[in-house]
Amino acid sequence: MQNFGMSMLWFWLGYIVVTWIGIGHTIFNIKVLHMKSMKESPGMGEGYEKTKPWHPLYNIIIFSLFGFFYMNGLAAPTLSEALITAGIWGVICIVCDLIGWVLIKHPWRLTFKEFYVDYQPWITLIYLAIMLGPVIGYAVTMLLH
Repeated sequence: MQNFGMSMLWFWLGYIVVTWIGIGHTIFNIKVLHMKSMKESPGMGEGYEKTKPWHPLYNIIIFSLFGFFYMNGLAAPTLSEALITAGIWGVICIVCDLIGWVLIKHPWRLTFKEFYVDYQPWITLIYLAIMLGPVIGYAVTMLLH
């Protein structure tokens, strides 16, 4: 049975962790590997651009792990519960990304085109990875029980 509070706890922890991993990877590229920052090169900078292929990987690992934590914590997890959770996580992530990365003004803000067109195929793969998280978590839970 759905536990919305726990679902949101694991979703938001995953979202925060994966965001900080991406930011950390960008900073590592700039500071350690001496790639260009957004001040020194077009767009978000070389340091960020080189992280893009890794973003779906971060997301599939983190959201599958946190999907497992959520599904394993349910008394009787079901595939339908995993699919409902996947849909909820996907919708919340898409809305949050629109607000946080496109609409709110900040130094790393992107235009709608930059985020949803130029960031392809990565953003689509990221959303798929996030939505697969609870389903993979359910599958692992079933394998372990």
